[in-house]
Amino acid sequence: MGVNQKTARLAGLLYFLIAITGIFSLMYVPSQLIVWDNPAQTVQNLKASEFLFRLEILCELLCYLIFVFLPLVLFQLFKEVHKNMAVLMVVLVLVSVPLSMSSVIHKFDVLSLLGESGFLEVYNAAQIETQVMQAFQSYFKGILISQIFWGLWLFPFGYLVFKSGFLPKMLGLFLMAGSVGYFIDFMGRVLCSDYNSLWISDYITIPASIGELGTCLWLLIMGIKISPTESQSGIES
Repeated sequence: MGVNQKTARLAGLLYFLIAITGIFSLMYVPSQLIVWDNPAQTVQNLKASEFLFRLEILCELLCYLIFVFLPLVLFQLFKEVHKNMAVLMVVLVLVSVPLSMSSVIHKFDVLSLLGESGFLEVYNAAQIETQVMQAFQSYFKGILISQIFWGLWLFPFGYLVFKSGFLPKMLGLFLMAGSVGYFIDFMGRVLCSDYNSLWISDYITIPASIGELGTCLWLLIMGIKISPTESQSGIES
């Protein structure tokens, strides 16, 4: 169990790093730079804060890179709970990573459009602004596809947490509910052009946020619960 306790702390640390880099690159920086109804202001923001935008790209790539290792560590933690579900959890995450990383290519396209390359001279300012916004649109469409797997992996993960006995069952319930919420959110964004104006869009992913952040902090701070019998066997061995 000593090894598992270290594994739990490592999983919590990786999860925490994913949360920090993800919030910074997927939420904070876009909210500071992108103005969807004002392309000219967006381009101005990007030029004025180019380093921040480059830092966003780096953090996002690091987020996805760390996301490769998190399920592998979690697999070691949960493989005795239900091996097939643990394998499914790993597969769903690993499928999402190349999809997510490929979307970041569109951000590099934005950097190219803001550069000083000679071939850009054929475009006027309005055309550059339009292409920048189109690149961001393509990026977020790619992220929307990745969201399918960001949601799906939470269901086997939540099931493993619920069944484990060494983590709070409530966290597992939030993770499974969050998986369903993510998928509903995905379908809403595909089917409804004005989905963002619907009240459900502000709340549907909250269970996932509670489950993921709660599990992350529990693993990092509390570790896993060890029963007296397991503690005694560990001492005797």
